[in-house]
Amino acid sequence: MKLVSFEVETVVGPFERLGALAPGGLVVDLNFACAARLAAAGKPVAQRRANDLVPPDMLAFLDTGEDALDEARRALEFAAKDRKARGPRGECLAYSEPEVRMLSPLPRPRALRDFFAFEEHAKQGAARRKEPLAPEWYDQPVYYKGNHREIYGPGATVPWPSYTRRFDFEHEIGCVVGKKGRDLTPDQALKHIAGYTILNDFSARDIQKNEMVCRMGPAKGKDFATGLGPYLLTADELPEPEGLRMTVSVNGEKWSEGNSSGRYWSFPLMLSHVSQEETVQPGDLLGSGTYFKGCGLDLDRWVKPGDSIELEVEKLCKLRHVVGHPKGQSQLKY
Repeated sequence: MKLVSFEVETVVGPFERLGALAPGGLVVDLNFACAARLAAAGKPVAQRRANDLVPPDMLAFLDTGEDALDEARRALEFAAKDRKARGPRGECLAYSEPEVRMLSPLPRPRALRDFFAFEEHAKQGAARRKEPLAPEWYDQPVYYKGNHREIYGPGATVPWPSYTRRFDFEHEIGCVVGKKGRDLTPDQALKHIAGYTILNDFSARDIQKNEMVCRMGPAKGKDFATGLGPYLLTADELPEPEGLRMTVSVNGEKWSEGNSSGRYWSFPLMLSHVSQEETVQPGDLLGSGTYFKGCGLDLDRWVKPGDSIELEVEKLCKLRHVVGHPKGQSQLKY
């Protein structure tokens, strides 16, 4: 399934809902579709049951477990068969995409860990520093902990931090954890993955450089924004994102192309590593890191305010963001 989060306008303001994409450009409200299916089958208190079976937001949905995914499939099938069906109280079950505002499929990750999994990107970064890639890079998959509270969905304008002059992107694949676990083997970790999406790891490169020279961070060099979307493709349809073509376009011009097979570390192994002596939760987010030339730093080519950045991954569609304009000179001295 292609799971989404979306916002719909109502007379009392916007509401965030959990949905799935259906053929014909439809966005199905899975919670209301579940309630409608139950009501059509003569089940009492259908909406209350639907709230338990298919909660209306992504985190609660992931918390519910595999049964929620099964119920969501039934709800999607029900809504797709009868596009005129309504919820128990007349709720709309499906919208065309222009009728809603698409959000990040996971608007509020519980945690964000971003890895450095592409070997050639790691090697070339070391070469720019005029040093070999540290042999420790091959000992374990390394990552930083990012800011899970600054998430930008498809089509959003990403603010240009006032303290940077080197705004950058990184084309990555995001992995969403679907089940709680601890001390997982890679084989176990594979079964704890809910699905995959596109991730844009935005960076303030000049600030990041200063932080890393001090052997700390990245912090302010990364924490201002992470892009995610447009949908979460469930792991039953994509068990592992191997051999997928990845491209970056800026203002409609292709800047680079890579492939997800360039990763040295797999997602099950990365998740297994994270889970050692630590509990992972549904809604935790892992980033793959970028392929070589999947960012402006590798290309020595830099985006500007107002630019449109489009990341595409085979099977995961396209994720587009617009670069915002600086609001003014920061008082911080960098």
